Amino acid sequence: MKTYLIRPGVAEVAAALGAVRFLIGVDGGGTGTRVRLARLDGKPAEGHPFRLIGQGAAGPSALGQGVEQAWRHIGQALAAAAADAGIEVPPASECAIGLGLSGVGVTHQAQAFLDAHPGFALLALDGDGWTTVLGAHGGRPGAVVAAGTGSIGEVLRGDGSRTMVGGWGWTCGDEGSGAWLGLKAVSHVQNVLDGRASGGPLADAIVARTGRDRAALLHWISQAGQQGFAGLAPLVFEHEGKDAFAAALVAEAVVALEKIADALDPQHELPLALCGSIALRLGERFPAVLRARCVAPQGDSAAGALILVRNELEKLR
Repeated sequence: MKTYLIRPGVAEVAAALGAVRFLIGVDGGGTGTRVRLARLDGKPAEGHPFRLIGQGAAGPSALGQGVEQAWRHIGQALAAAAADAGIEVPPASECAIGLGLSGVGVTHQAQAFLDAHPGFALLALDGDGWTTVLGAHGGRPGAVVAAGTGSIGEVLRGDGSRTMVGGWGWTCGDEGSGAWLGLKAVSHVQNVLDGRASGGPLADAIVARTGRDRAALLHWISQAGQQGFAGLAPLVFEHEGKDAFAAALVAEAVVALEKIADALDPQHELPLALCGSIALRLGERFPAVLRARCVAPQGDSAAGALILVRNELEKLR
């Protein structure tokens, strides 16, 4: 993975930087978009050369769901952040924007997104896993296992190198995530309907949500998408104590997230932050040696996106 940049040419740097008055940090995934808006003037907060003034949220901006939708929801979240700050939405030419978005690893999606940008003075684009690392550890070395709708692990090492583990997408990866739990649960229901497995409370709860026969289940699957499958994860946890398949599935998810953490930092030297509703819930079941490395995140992915663009801005100064 790499950081994609849109920045002024050599001759235009001074003018562009002189025009920048705001920093925008964006966290965009398959469920929603969050924006932090900061002003470059004023007293720096906690050593950062910017001052947070507003935040906002909107619908999903994962690139796999469409570039047009991504920019639309980013714009809506930015408008909400500006309203929260009590100002008009600043012109793009006065803003440097950092974005951590799901789907950046697919090159053509990232390029299409960059091609549609509305004229920001500086743009830094990376995956939401990377901005989560930056936010969780304040830009310093550390590892993150993030699991919510999807899952991914990323690490920033002391030598400045970075590595990603997992994050292959909900259709064939994202082990231990909400969507993964939902996919596994629906596959179990398919086996139950076919007579290949015994039913139980979890299967009953799933078919009550999706439909009780083949036609109904196939229709549900055809329109569910990532969010639909992730929406079944609470049923897995709800029935864990009374359904053997649900209990085994949760245990498998714990092991999947443990493996991500171990692959990120085999020497067990770096602090580990857990992010996302699933990771936070399952992290309590990690072995003691792994729990001992866990630290509370200093900030979220949107905060990390601000660090991302701040660092790129400083390189130009």
